[in-house]
Amino acid sequence: MDDVFSALAHPARRALLDELREAPARAGDVGTGLGSSREAVSKHLRLMAAAGLLHVEVRGRERWYHIRPEALAELDGWLEPYRAFWSQRLDALETEIIRGRRDRRRTASRAAPPTRPIHREGA
Repeated sequence: MDDVFSALAHPARRALLDELREAPARAGDVGTGLGSSREAVSKHLRLMAAAGLLHVEVRGRERWYHIRPEALAELDGWLEPYRAFWSQRLDALETEIIRGRRDRRRTASRAAPPTRPIHREGA
């Protein structure tokens, strides 16, 4: 899993993974929007394949890159306890926000002067 974390540490590799999430792609088509050289993109793809994030399929002279969901499932399993950690804290934050809004409404309604109709003489 350390290899997966290392591979995902670089923003260009995360962008490549995002691109491949849509569909498998040929080596020459992947990463064209990164602004990196073809050689740099190739190096990123090789590193991600070595980390187990990508499967390389050779079709004649073309290399097609596919995401390997197994590597991401392992990462997802590792992250699961942290999701629960954040979920509990976000739920508590939501409760506090609701409580604060309620208290502000109560304070505002107590502080508001009573409204009286305006009475004009001679009207």
